[in-house]
Amino acid sequence: MSDSAFSWPLFNKIPIVGIIRHISVVAVSQILPVYQAAGLTTVEITMNTPDAETMIREARKQYPDTLNVGAGTVCSEADLELALTAGAQFIVTPVINKKVLKTCVKKGIPIFPGAFTPSEIYKAWSLGASMVKVFPTTQLGPGYIRDIKAPLNQIKLLPTGGITLQNMGDFLEAGASGFGIGSHLFNKTLIDEKNWDALTHHFSAFVKKIPAR
Repeated sequence: MSDSAFSWPLFNKIPIVGIIRHISVVAVSQILPVYQAAGLTTVEITMNTPDAETMIREARKQYPDTLNVGAGTVCSEADLELALTAGAQFIVTPVINKKVLKTCVKKGIPIFPGAFTPSEIYKAWSLGASMVKVFPTTQLGPGYIRDIKAPLNQIKLLPTGGITLQNMGDFLEAGASGFGIGSHLFNKTLIDEKNWDALTHHFSAFVKKIPAR
């Protein structure tokens, strides 16, 4: 395994994908040390964030062994090329793009494509998805994950959208293999105030919700 490979042991320890969207390069450089120190292990930087490639490149350089750094909102082969050139170790998409998915599978890059219906989720998995991002789960809640897992128990699901400290446990019990969490994790007020101590406690609260494994 090369030093640029995604670490499943790191992810499985704390299976939270923190989604960075529309946060500045400077703020991200200040947030990531706090994120990593709190015990979080995997971060996704969305490609529609200004300077996303710079952030991915810098994060990979700063945390070569302690953080999985990936690219999100990868909607096209052009996005994928930019993300991989920047050093992204995994790819997240909001939709199923067959070419993007197949390219990642061929290159051995973990990919978590977005899907919503049972048919979409099964299609994404059958095309080689490492996990399927069930998106959005904001309105559907843990019950939807439980319903999907009943017939499709072999598929690893990564619910994204509406995941909070309060419902994480319910999603885990329903069979989620991990979570994609954006604004609930990256608290805008704490970041704007540069209240890094409070942000550390906030991050740590999410880590504590994951049972020891």
